[in-house]
Amino acid sequence: MSATAPAIHVGTSGYSFADWVGPFYPPGTRSADYLRHYATQFHCVEVNSTYYGIPSPRVIEAMEKKTPDGFRFIVKLNQAMTHKGDTSEALYREFLGVIQPLKDAGKYHGLLAQFPWAFRREDAAKRHLEFLRAALPGEPLWVEFRHASWMHRDLPAWLRERSLGYCAVDEPALPGLVPPVTPLTSDVAYVRFHGRNEQTWWGRGGGDRYDYDYSQRELLEWVERVRKLSEQAKQTYLFFNNCHAGQAARNAKLMEELLRREKLAV
Repeated sequence: MSATAPAIHVGTSGYSFADWVGPFYPPGTRSADYLRHYATQFHCVEVNSTYYGIPSPRVIEAMEKKTPDGFRFIVKLNQAMTHKGDTSEALYREFLGVIQPLKDAGKYHGLLAQFPWAFRREDAAKRHLEFLRAALPGEPLWVEFRHASWMHRDLPAWLRERSLGYCAVDEPALPGLVPPVTPLTSDVAYVRFHGRNEQTWWGRGGGDRYDYDYSQRELLEWVERVRKLSEQAKQTYLFFNNCHAGQAARNAKLMEELLRREKLAV
């Protein structure tokens, strides 16, 4: 493996799950120790808690101190920004202040804007993306779409012109959802694995849409795509969001193994 080979970073979307104790965290692990243990197994994480609420900088600072040098954090934008279209200056100022401890520690590597299925390719939505870019100047920012209307031939160029990264997704092959396409619109590639729960994706069947365990065959489908991305990108991030009962962590470790078999730099 070449020392100059592009790096591929594999992790999970969040880490603070009580049902990971046993399947991933050792029995008896306290919630305060989750991240410390996680950081012995992975060297990056997607912070999803910021989507639900904006914590104090002190909370983020405490998280940072539980990880070693070189650990990488990518932070998810708050739902007010992506799902409610909030454009208040104070919200964005507060959010940028919250992530400052990660920047100070050299562990901050960007932001994820995950939009809902209702966010369609319309003029108002495009204007909001342009607002986000202006409100978060200079920040590495990836956009995850959930509605297939965005799958337009002009999208990659439109995102590149605005310095917005495209977040590729693996999710069910259902009408209206985004297919697993991988255009590279910045110098960093980004993929999120949500699982393929067709029966429960829309809330049917009484199950969790993210309760899914990828098979080796399903992950092998991605190995060549990841190779191609890593050959073009400076860095490639792969995050597993199928978080039920430690499946994300287990699948992330399997993906690492499959990539290493192909001599890819993980």
